[in-house]
Amino acid sequence: MPSQAFAQHPKQRIAARCAQELRAGEVVNLGLGIPTLTANYLDADAGVIFHTENGAFGFGGRPPLDAIDSDFTNAGCEPITLPPGAAIMDLATSLGAMRNGYIDVTILGALEVDALGNLANWACQRGGKWWPGIGGAMDLCYGTPRVIAALMHTDKHGRSKILPRCTLPLTGRGCVKVIVTEYAVFDVTGDGLVLREILSRATLADIYAMTGAPFTLAPSLQGLAARPDTGGNAQ
Repeated sequence: MPSQAFAQHPKQRIAARCAQELRAGEVVNLGLGIPTLTANYLDADAGVIFHTENGAFGFGGRPPLDAIDSDFTNAGCEPITLPPGAAIMDLATSLGAMRNGYIDVTILGALEVDALGNLANWACQRGGKWWPGIGGAMDLCYGTPRVIAALMHTDKHGRSKILPRCTLPLTGRGCVKVIVTEYAVFDVTGDGLVLREILSRATLADIYAMTGAPFTLAPSLQGLAARPDTGGNAQ
């Protein structure tokens, strides 16, 4: 895996951390936005098979500038590499794989995610109208056993995107298993959110302040709650 020092931008940091959630042999769909960056943080010998909705299995990360081919892109129209063994297919075949259990993990961007594992990533209201369309994200939420939500912790106004309940129209209900932001990693359990890891230079107090949903601490983090600089006891 490339050095984490490369992942200085928050979105890069999220993608690099998402890559650490993946295991050899898994077939992994990468959704639009931050998720598409994840392929840049796994080496070709990692054994992960990436899938893109527009019709490719086994693709790799972004090629050098002089090797870019506009015919080979991911779902976000960003350039990809096609190493030996990669496969290209029509959209109907690709969507069929998404709906019929051929994908092990999907990493999706999110406008909101909540303590129940609900995901909202397809619509926001602008000028009194809802847009854009839901695309293939709904199929991925219901056709994939493990969904990882990759998102910035807060919106541009500083409001938490991790909520007790989503307020936007849902893409999938109860589908998210892991939430990765530029500051934290949460597991979604039957008892709510569990903070598993704090990233970057954030403190526990920072995470409490910027997270709209209640959460508990994983055993490895429980000692932080007693420290005077972390903002008090765990919820």
